Amino acid sequence: MLITIDGGDGSGKGKQIDFLRAWLANRQLDYVFLRDPGDTDLGEAVRDILLHRNDLAICPKTELALFMASRAQLVHEKIKPALENGQVVLVDRYLLSTVVYQGYAVGSTDEEIEWIWRMGKYLAGGIMPAITFVLDCPSQVAFERINRTKDRMESKGSDFHRRVAEGYRQAVSDWGKYGSGEVYLIDATLSPDEVFAEIRSVLEDRVAR
Repeated sequence: MLITIDGGDGSGKGKQIDFLRAWLANRQLDYVFLRDPGDTDLGEAVRDILLHRNDLAICPKTELALFMASRAQLVHEKIKPALENGQVVLVDRYLLSTVVYQGYAVGSTDEEIEWIWRMGKYLAGGIMPAITFVLDCPSQVAFERINRTKDRMESKGSDFHRRVAEGYRQAVSDWGKYGSGEVYLIDATLSPDEVFAEIRSVLEDRVAR
């Protein structure tokens, strides 16, 4: 089973991933944790370019292509083999992030959004999450939580990240047209324990049967 956790920068993904990994381990479920982009040689190189190379001018379509390429390699090297091995695969971000950041947040048309979904699914070999958790957090609240130096994506400005937050909500609303598997939009302004209680209630029904 492929499970992904997504949301805007500062939405609390890191804390929920820690909770998720502990939950899976405590139940002795065989799982692998991965991050997108990353966790392959190619993916780590792309991650460095996308998040830390502020000296490079990278347009949204180039960002989209780089994220897609990194994900295709991650699926090929790590996700597909783990799923074939019967492992639970937990991924920090997946195609939805690209749809939102390089699609909705830059003003893509409905036709372009559909194309991003279709191309993303193709490049991932049709391997899509069974469960997607989306942490919904207003950008102004999220940015107050980031108490470290912001990376390249986090530094795109408040208006961009407002569009990101709106994009996630729109993507969930449009899930029936484009998405795959189950999606859960969770209020990330709640306490971390309350957020995880909602995640756990889904997992207890779907994973730990």
